[in-house]
Formats: sequence, structure tokens, C-alpha cells
Amino acid sequence: MRTQEASTLECVEPPALSFTEWLVLALVAEGPTHGFAIARLTAASGPVGAIWQVSKPLVYRAAGRLSELGLIHPAGTAPGDGGPDRNLIAATPAGLAAVNAWLLQPVKHIRDIRSELLVKLALLDRAGVSPRPLLDAQRDHLAPVVAGLERRLEEATGFDRTLASWRYETAQATMRFLQSVNP
Repeated sequence: MRTQEASTLECVEPPALSFTEWLVLALVAEGPTHGFAIARLTAASGPVGAIWQVSKPLVYRAAGRLSELGLIHPAGTAPGDGGPDRNLIAATPAGLAAVNAWLLQPVKHIRDIRSELLVKLALLDRAGVSPRPLLDAQRDHLAPVVAGLERRLEEATGFDRTLASWRYETAQATMRFLQSVNP
């Protein structure tokens, strides 16, 4: 007889999560932690916060939703830094599978590349995982977008041309960046 957990993992439909929820899940997937530790990592002075900041209330809100979805669960307590004990959370097997898949998916929209791609690269680096599959997938995803934007730029006039030019130049810069990253 198959367990519910096994059947959940087989239905690998990525959950609909916000970027903040994905980020919190990825940090929890690194190992049992608590909300305050995640908030420190995502603060302006934190290593992840240098790319994408998440306030403490949003960290706890995301953790609550991830728990409701069965992607994280309570994992005991740890002594606080001079304060009360911290409630630890850990990723469930479904949460680990979801975040591992998400980390290797290319970013869909050019407007999200700066934040989402850089966060994914930082998280892969923190985990000691090669970003090569993500970089290759991102390049493959972006190549036809660049070609389409180039065609659109040739045909556009007025502000549509300005917008197409912005998107095209951003996509081209991203392609150059992807080529320059040597893991």
C-alpha cells in the first residue's frame, strides 16, 4: 500500500507560491531553522537580502502558508539568543521536492530576472550546487524571447518602440550575463 506522502510526491504539480514563499521555502529546505533566522538572512544586511528583502512579518506569513500547504512542518525548538526558545521548522519531502524543482526552472519573465534569477543563483551557491543546469535552461528559454523582441522592435513605432527597445536590451544584457557566469 502506498502512503499518502508517496502519492503526493508523484503528483509533481508545483504549488502556486509567491516569490517570497519560494524564497522562504528554499531557506527552510537548507535545514531546520526558525523564522527569525530567515528574517536575518533576508534583511537588507543579510546575504540574501542584498538581492531580495523580506520583512519578518512576511517571513512568518509565508511560513504559515507553507505549513498549511504541507511543505514545511514543526521541527522542535532551539534556544533563543538571550530570549525565548525558537520554534524550528523544516521542509517536508514534498517541500524539498518542490524547491529543488523550482531552483532549476528558468525565470519566465524578463522583468523578474534581476530578482528571481539572482536569488536562485545565490541559493544554489549556498547549497554548493552547480548553477549550470539553471543557466543553460535560462539561456534556452530566453533565446526565442530575444528573437521575438528583435522582430517586434523592427516593427514598433512611438512608445511601443521605446518599450520594445527596453525589453530587447534587457534580454540581450541578460544573455551576456548568462554567458559570463562561469560556475
